[in-house]
Amino acid sequence: MSRSATIAAYIDAAPEAGRPHLRRLYAILKDAAPDAQEAIKWGAPFFVEPRFLFSFSAHKAHVSLAATPEALERFREEIGDYKTTTNFLKVGYDEPMPEDLIRRIAEHRVQVVAQREDDGFW
Repeated sequence: MSRSATIAAYIDAAPEAGRPHLRRLYAILKDAAPDAQEAIKWGAPFFVEPRFLFSFSAHKAHVSLAATPEALERFREEIGDYKTTTNFLKVGYDEPMPEDLIRRIAEHRVQVVAQREDDGFW
């Protein structure tokens, strides 16, 4: 993918198979943090308010939601069989989007950032 200046351009430049997931993911995150600043940082869409809330990205066969290790660990049991790394929840283009889970992770991050001036992440 080439570097994009906006989130809409980022989604348009993503693999065709991933665009529906990206559009839905963006809508969920936007709904969870309507007042957050949106930006492209390090080539991926970010939401900040005023600190890092979350970001997302497109890959060859999956989308990733970047939260924090704490946020992902909090929802570990609900994540179930979805692949994760320390900072990322990965959803394959051939998998259903876990919308409720993503919404709750995002809302959790918004709440954590609102309650703590320094949450120790970016």
